[in-house]
Formats: sequence, C-alpha cells, structure tokens
Amino acid sequence: MSTFFDNMNETVNRFFGTPAFKLARREDPTTSHQAAQAVDTTKLETMVYEAIKSHPEGCISDDILGMFPNYPYSSITARYRALLDKGFIEVSGVKRGKFGRNQRIMRAAK
Repeated sequence: MSTFFDNMNETVNRFFGTPAFKLARREDPTTSHQAAQAVDTTKLETMVYEAIKSHPEGCISDDILGMFPNYPYSSITARYRALLDKGFIEVSGVKRGKFGRNQRIMRAAK
C-alpha cells in the first residue's frame, strides 16, 4: 500500500510545482533566489487547484483567498498563472470582486 501512495506523490510532484529558476530573474538579488528555493510551489499549486476545483460553477480570486486566510496574498495569487499555463484551470468570464474590481472567473479545466 505504501508503494501506491509513493507513486501518487510522484505523480502530483510531476504535474504541480514550478522550478525555482522560473521564480527569480537572473539579475535579481541573492535573497530573491534564496526565497525562490524555499517556496513549496508543489504544495501551493495543489492547494489552489483543489480550492478552484471545489467550485464547479467557477470562482474568483476573492473566493480562493478567503479559503486561505493564513497565507500571504502573493503566495496564492501567483499560482493562478502556473495552473492556467499548465491547462489545469480555465477562465470562463469576469465578475466583480468585493472591492468592485473585475476578477477572472476560474474553474478546473474539463
């Protein structure tokens, strides 16, 4: 049974996560590169994807941020682009957020 879960973790790690070199530019200070190495993008992308997937009708960023009040804004919102680029989520329109600004409606890709 342990092998099954090990294989499942390998599969998740293969699809979710962003390499550190994509998180910091070459000319950025050393501290930015250190921070990029420290971020667990696999965990964050998985969390954000599962949160979006839990809204089959679609959700906006305000909905997702409300689910993770203990995480910094940028830790959550930075995952949208990676998930969109990988084809895990899609944008289906726009809706006004709690501050009156339009936000993209996101949902898990079919």
